[in-house]
Amino acid sequence: MELPVTVAETDVVGTLAVGRVVTLITGESQRIYAPELRSFEVINTESRERFKIDVQSEDKYFSLSLPPGHYELNRVQISEGPFLSMAQLSASFMVKPDVVTFLGTWRFGVDSPRYGRHVAVSIVHDVEDEERAQEFVRDAYPAVNARSLVAQLPEPSQEQARLYEVMPYPRYSRYFRRHWW
Repeated sequence: MELPVTVAETDVVGTLAVGRVVTLITGESQRIYAPELRSFEVINTESRERFKIDVQSEDKYFSLSLPPGHYELNRVQISEGPFLSMAQLSASFMVKPDVVTFLGTWRFGVDSPRYGRHVAVSIVHDVEDEERAQEFVRDAYPAVNARSLVAQLPEPSQEQARLYEVMPYPRYSRYFRRHWW
């Protein structure tokens, strides 16, 4: 199921989970495009339901309406202009009922373009980001504002995974692609 990066107040059905994603390059790059997080996917470990969240930004706050339960950050897609890479991750967290869950700041450090690229994920609890998330919930979700904000960071808080190139030119139509596999 695909979800927007910020859910509308009328669409909040389960519990609300908020956080921030930041993407940056950790080495030198000759590309003119900065890396950005295209999307991430979480899986409910009990029902095996998948939720894909389209971010399309290098620095953005997100809010998700998820049913209560145990979740796992499963997959991320990083794009640099027309280049798209994907990594498999395994960071689990819990969304509790009747509270707003703050998932922390997810920082994705992308290696410079080379063979065998990696992405380093670090999930931190930033007090300023939590305060901004509280302001965001207060402004955007007045009906949910009465609930308390609980910080629940995914574990492990640091992880490294290999980035795999998804397709040479994913944003071009099939007519202009060089490879047809």
